[in-house]
Amino acid sequence: MGIGMRELIVILLVVLVVFGAKKLRTIGEDLGAAVRGFKKGMDDGDASESVRQIKRESADADFPEKAKQASTEHKSPNHNA
Repeated sequence: MGIGMRELIVILLVVLVVFGAKKLRTIGEDLGAAVRGFKKGMDDGDASESVRQIKRESADADFPEKAKQASTEHKSPNHNA
């Protein structure tokens, strides 16, 4: 059983009486700024994660060349003991 429309109206009226219209407006502005900051932080986190993923993929792209170099080093004639 969720909160119905009547319950929401009663809660909003009680909050309005307790805090007043000016304080309620300030609370709303602060809450909006907090949500915007959270969304911006999440977007920045996603951007930095994609940079990390790109760096990780580029390191994997270099691996076959390094493996080829390592295999040619093992085949050198001076390597015999």
